[in-house]
Amino acid sequence: MTIPQVKSIGRTTSKHTIRQLKFIIPGAVITYLFNTHRVFLELLTRQDVEGQWARLFAFASTGFEGLVIILFLYVLLVPWIHGLEPDYRSWRDSGVLSSVIPILTTAILVGWSLLSFTLGRWSSLGYLEGLVGASGLYALTFGLLGLLPAPKVHRS
Repeated sequence: MTIPQVKSIGRTTSKHTIRQLKFIIPGAVITYLFNTHRVFLELLTRQDVEGQWARLFAFASTGFEGLVIILFLYVLLVPWIHGLEPDYRSWRDSGVLSSVIPILTTAILVGWSLLSFTLGRWSSLGYLEGLVGASGLYALTFGLLGLLPAPKVHRS
């Protein structure tokens, strides 16, 4: 199945952009329908006694999400930082990527699990909706990060 190119104001939308929309649109819809962003912000600002644990877990999941974003940007910027184009398909053979990718994967799993648990335990969403809401937020984040262009190394 081929993805048709969508024309817009004198340009064509790339296949990559359309593929990223597969993450952005469902992630945004889930986040909006479950009101996940507001529920999460409420957890970050709770002041009651039980809310202290909710805030701690919410801040921890935010920290892991921040780490995911930083590591993802680092992987994208490896060509600029080290001056060589990494082979992302054989990342295990790359000195830089072989250490960053496992940390990135762990941060994704821990951050998503922590966010799912936090939304399920300390919000009105419950565990199932918390899991779906956390997945929506992560899909939205990955879709938006995937729109960032990877820099190319110009060899002389």
